[in-house]
Amino acid sequence: MNDRPQVAFVDDDAELRNANQETLELAGFEVFPFADAESALAFIGADFPGVVVSDIRMPRIDGLQLFRRLQTLDVDLPVLLITGHGDVPMAVEALQNGAYDFIAKPYGADRLVQSVMRAAEKRRLVLENRTLRLAAESAEESLPLIGQTPAMENLRRTIRHIADTEVDVLIAGETGSGKEVVASLLHEWSSRRSGHFVAVNCGALPETMIESELFGHEAGAFTGAQKKRIGRIEHSSGGTLFLDEIESMPPAAQVRLLRVLEQRKIDPLGSNESRELSLRIVAASKIDLGDPAQRGDFREDLYYRLNVVTVSIPPLRERKDDIPLLFAHFMQRAAVRFGIEVPHVSQEVSRYLFQHNWPGNVRELAHFAERLVLGLGELTTLPLGAPAEVGDASLPERLERYEADLIREALLANAGDVRSTIEALGIPRKTFYDKLQRHRIDRGEYVRKGE
Repeated sequence: MNDRPQVAFVDDDAELRNANQETLELAGFEVFPFADAESALAFIGADFPGVVVSDIRMPRIDGLQLFRRLQTLDVDLPVLLITGHGDVPMAVEALQNGAYDFIAKPYGADRLVQSVMRAAEKRRLVLENRTLRLAAESAEESLPLIGQTPAMENLRRTIRHIADTEVDVLIAGETGSGKEVVASLLHEWSSRRSGHFVAVNCGALPETMIESELFGHEAGAFTGAQKKRIGRIEHSSGGTLFLDEIESMPPAAQVRLLRVLEQRKIDPLGSNESRELSLRIVAASKIDLGDPAQRGDFREDLYYRLNVVTVSIPPLRERKDDIPLLFAHFMQRAAVRFGIEVPHVSQEVSRYLFQHNWPGNVRELAHFAERLVLGLGELTTLPLGAPAEVGDASLPERLERYEADLIREALLANAGDVRSTIEALGIPRKTFYDKLQRHRIDRGEYVRKGE
């Protein structure tokens, strides 16, 4: 990553161009010199991260025409115009139409550097806000599957890839990791989204009721069955059936479910007729059903029938780089819900976020954010200064992780502000940006909305 601000300098006078290039480079800018507007336009795109400085008097395409052309590319791109005495009225008009500044000849080096420096800072803020808006839009599209770690990017790609297929899916993940969210996205991103999304928690249904709830019954099928009941499996026909905690399903219900999966038909209790189903099942388990020791009395043949495609959700402790973005989202959501301003995140809270193991995963993090917004967040479960898990990591790897955690803590505590963060860390700005690159830390994730 080259953290030097960029400047495109356009002037047909080679001597002045070279002198200004040297001035700006000595001030810390990366300068791209151009002898004419055509060359500059071929180089500068809508995503150019820097500032454009152009002389007004140039052959073919002058500085004002260049300015207007650049405005059509990006209205927020800062353009500074260098003017002779007779060009000042034109430059003032350009300023009124959106040019960032004009510099009248003759000018000192400080005048040029200061103006370009202010324009570069404005450009940085504009691009950061754009990045945050795009990240927010992307996050809203897949909430609450927020995260920019490779594991979460791969999870979203997988869900999109299989969502519109007709395969049954088995979701594996710990409690609180978001299994129902994944199931609902598989439904919403599929052609079945106009049908019902029927969620059943197999562990919450009494064993005496589960067969009637799932498979339905006819009136009079058993004592107390006064009315016909459409079971949840049949109700999901044309949509998606989500069976959560399927490992808790009683053996008798497993046998009937296996038959439904194989035949795509339902036989309600008390009925002599089978009914055709357009069925897609998404099942979820918090244990590894592929492991006989964990599977227990869960039928092996049912496991293999469900396990056409398996989607694994990584626990939060394995994607800690996603915690700041998740935490900021949950804080913002809680603040809106309770009508309270988002509170300041202390260094103590920042340290806790990265050192806590989050056994309850995303659900636990969301509840912690709510308590913090309400002023009830007490950090009693983790001793201050307790080391994060290091496993078999070598000493250099542990030091790298510790350094990365300290940088994240400082960013979170200072809402992503560069100046405050580098002051807290006590390191130069260039060193700070080098470390962001090495640890793959995106500072934009730490900037709170509205700041």
